[in-house]
Amino acid sequence: MRLDTPYGNIEPSRRSIAASLFFVGYAAASRSAEADPIQTPETGLIIEEIHFDGAQRYSLPAYVARPQAQGRCPAIIVVNEVFGIHDYIKDVCRRLAHLGYVAIAPDYFNRAGNPAPLTDMNAIRQIVQAAHYEQVMGDTEGAIQWLRAQAFVERAKLGVTGFCWGGGVVWMAAARFPELKAAIAWYGPLLAPPPNGFAHEQGRPYPIDVAGRLLAPVLGLYGGQDQGITAEAIAQMQTALNANGNPTHSEIVVYPDAQHGFHADYRPSYNQRDAEDGWARLQSWLRAHGVA
Repeated sequence: MRLDTPYGNIEPSRRSIAASLFFVGYAAASRSAEADPIQTPETGLIIEEIHFDGAQRYSLPAYVARPQAQGRCPAIIVVNEVFGIHDYIKDVCRRLAHLGYVAIAPDYFNRAGNPAPLTDMNAIRQIVQAAHYEQVMGDTEGAIQWLRAQAFVERAKLGVTGFCWGGGVVWMAAARFPELKAAIAWYGPLLAPPPNGFAHEQGRPYPIDVAGRLLAPVLGLYGGQDQGITAEAIAQMQTALNANGNPTHSEIVVYPDAQHGFHADYRPSYNQRDAEDGWARLQSWLRAHGVA
């Protein structure tokens, strides 16, 4: 298995509990047998699996990775794909923690079940659709408040990033929470899906509906070969941003050769070149907007 850049001679990680609250392994419905996912070491990090008050004061589990170093750090909320919290999402948190961030991945689907070990897409769809818009926004608010209450978080330096389903959540969170200073959406849906769509919810807004109300700058990273989020949808979103003068200077980057899920290194759609470029852009975006 590949490893991220070595981190030198540093102390082992500290864990808050012995057994993980989350699925161990990669999402069963999308794992490629040929994949060689990045395995980011826990050395030099504190790994915590905590609960915080989500929507309606529900005790929501979350995976947290943060540097062992003393002092306050900027923080990033990591929003999962439709497959929930599994090894890929946890690894993304560790990558961010090695960059100096407190990274928290809330388990947005916890009330309805765990999609990570499932292979039946209809069963996964039912879990995802149970996570209604106001619940997801309430859970995100709970994550923000938990971060702001921690002595190791620089409370004025909060951002959010998310993938697939989570990319759509990123756009919505950027239009809702002034505490967030920067946002990065990886191939998140932009328009309302059809009634039988994966995350259709009648009456709720979608990213194109809030393009003129963004409170934080969003960097959208999309694949030109994405069969679900089309070039037309991306063009419509760009038009909606421009129609309001794009005061947050949000930006959409399209990788011509990339498919949906191009950052997910455990999936057949992984595109290493574009994933690495997107990761570099994420870091630049956070620095440019004061979340560093």
